[in-house]
Amino acid sequence: MNAPAFAPRILAPRTLALRGCLVFVFCLLAALALAAPNYPALTGRIVDQAGVIPEATRASLLTKLKDLEDKSSIQLVVATIKTLDGYDIETYANGLFRFWKLGEAKKNNGVLFLVAPSERKMRIEVGYGLEGTLTDALSKVILASAVAPKFKAGDYGAGIERGVEGIIEILSGDSAEWVKKAAPAPSVVDELLPLLIFALFVFIFIMMARSAGRPKDYRHYRRGGPPIVILPPSRGDWGDGGSFGGGSSWGGGDGGGFDSFSGGGGSSGGGGASGDW
Repeated sequence: MNAPAFAPRILAPRTLALRGCLVFVFCLLAALALAAPNYPALTGRIVDQAGVIPEATRASLLTKLKDLEDKSSIQLVVATIKTLDGYDIETYANGLFRFWKLGEAKKNNGVLFLVAPSERKMRIEVGYGLEGTLTDALSKVILASAVAPKFKAGDYGAGIERGVEGIIEILSGDSAEWVKKAAPAPSVVDELLPLLIFALFVFIFIMMARSAGRPKDYRHYRRGGPPIVILPPSRGDWGDGGSFGGGSSWGGGDGGGFDSFSGGGGSSGGGGASGDW
């Protein structure tokens, strides 16, 4: 009996495994590409994809943002987007920051102020190098007290401008008012503690004065001698909880060395704060 003219080729197990891995990697990369957010291009210090910033406000903001970068090399970018593409604001902002590579690579001194009007979300994303100055708490209070009220009134231009002004004030070291707003309100115990300590001192003083006026052979002291008085710790021993860290001072710079506006290679680790309205 003659052999068939065509015989199927049998592949070695190692070859099959290699081809299977290649197909898996290709499918994974394709899925990741399809799932990645559609980030807008970095066309300037203001990227108003949502179209909510009036032209007059835009001109004023551009001047403030450029002055900040010229004086300190800090790169602050304002972005409004049409949609978050189903992502939460934190994930999108961090990804956009890294995609644009805001700030200098060595200093990581970039800041992104992102607004998503359709989802009513906003975020200040801070580069690694500025997390100690523009803290999460200060970023939160800017969004809550300066930006959100304007957004609720429908004035996006004024809200964004006030947010930018707050960020610049903190980055320039003028953060005293923002620090006060970020400090937690004192509790009832904290407010009454000085009064309680004073009352305790008065009580002890009265008891000591009464004890000094009693006869030496008073029965209560016949065995143990004079009374032992234990004073409470002084006010300084209670601790004041430390002070809130201040902002940094302006540093000299040449504008970050950017001839045309673009990211400088910086990155962010998720520092900053988010909010809504």
